[in-house]
Amino acid sequence: MNKEKPKRILLVDDEKDLVDVIRVLLESKGYQVSEAYNGIDGLEKAKKEKPDLILLDVMMPGLNGYQVCRELKKDPKYKTIPIVMLTAKAQESDRFWGVESGADDYLTKPFEAARLLETLEKIWKTESS
Repeated sequence: MNKEKPKRILLVDDEKDLVDVIRVLLESKGYQVSEAYNGIDGLEKAKKEKPDLILLDVMMPGLNGYQVCRELKKDPKYKTIPIVMLTAKAQESDRFWGVESGADDYLTKPFEAARLLETLEKIWKTESS
């Protein structure tokens, strides 16, 4: 049997409890999850690990999510990594800046697990078509 390699997701958020909850959810669906707790570490891990997708908070110490997203999207080596902003910033202007900085999707906290999983599948389905 030729099993597909599990998708690797980098989760970048400074709320450790939330990271733990999301990690358990994603791992239960067969994803491999690595984590970072601030923007600087998230950017470094993204470059080192080159994950299949990044879940990125906006409000974090060091670099914010918009800055991390812009840095990755302007670099040809990393610009194809899908980035989903997962943040409490729910204003229309926040969503605008998320998209403007290169995010592939924008989800707000609190979020539904099913919606998060649907978003991941939608992104990978779009990529493969």
